[in-house]
Amino acid sequence: MRHAHVDQQGGSGGQEADAPRQANLVGAVALRGADRVRAATAAGAAEAGSAPAALVSLAGYLDGEPIDSLRGPLGLTHSAAVRVVDRLVAAGLARRRPGRDRRAVSVALTAGGRRAAARALAAREEALEAALTGLDESERAELARLHEKVLAALTTGRSSAGHTCRLCDSTACGHEQGRCPVTRAADAAEQAAGDPPGQAPRA
Repeated sequence: MRHAHVDQQGGSGGQEADAPRQANLVGAVALRGADRVRAATAAGAAEAGSAPAALVSLAGYLDGEPIDSLRGPLGLTHSAAVRVVDRLVAAGLARRRPGRDRRAVSVALTAGGRRAAARALAAREEALEAALTGLDESERAELARLHEKVLAALTTGRSSAGHTCRLCDSTACGHEQGRCPVTRAADAAEQAAGDPPGQAPRA
């Protein structure tokens, strides 16, 4: 691949960064970060595909919920969500149990499933920390502040919140203390639509 000359200030041909370049950089960071997280969580949980996100979501806020509740966070059809649960059950990481009514079947993690979810989260944190090693404390704080604004803008309700948070450490993000920007944005969106707040990130 051919590259244009880039000067020491990071501008192409001495020009200041423009909006398309800024957006492109964000896209590159997001894609590379997603690749690192995907590989790390798969290795940590010893499960690939949607299984690590299913484990983390169940451990965080969906344990004991109907199988269909995994559809939104994982972005899957009902049949695909059932197949993910089948894999987790076969691996001894989850178990099925009767739901709130006769038509529903819920899913809950076993002790092994909780350990796998914890390993996936630890691997995710390690991968993300490695990506931030070039930033000092003030730069990290500023980056976090900006990401809060971006996450809030991307959150349109509980469904999008659940999908965004499917691999999140809900303790680290401050969800229970009301500090999570995704939860706050989802609550605001649902409240504006006439629904009671406080439910995010449930899908």
